Amino acid sequence: MYNIAWVDNDKCIAEKGCRLCIMYCPEADTIMMDEKTTKAIVIEPRCKGCDLCKVVCSTHNAITMFPVDPTTGKVIMGAKESETAGLGQAYSG
Repeated sequence: MYNIAWVDNDKCIAEKGCRLCIMYCPEADTIMMDEKTTKAIVIEPRCKGCDLCKVVCSTHNAITMFPVDPTTGKVIMGAKESETAGLGQAYSG
């Protein structure tokens, strides 16, 4: 099982200029600005679950990692985060 990032719009302050999660995500076009809400949004199929966005958002805690069911590919919202892959594991292939 692996994790993907999820952004809590109530805590995200991207509209005020914070774009740390977007800038630090190592996977291009994975965290983007939602033009309607002016909040960060995660493109789920691209997220590798590396946890960097959560680390850089530690002041506002707007990002939570949720596990993905390996058989269905669906995010298990509200479930406890599974073990986070290190960057080497997340990008090893």
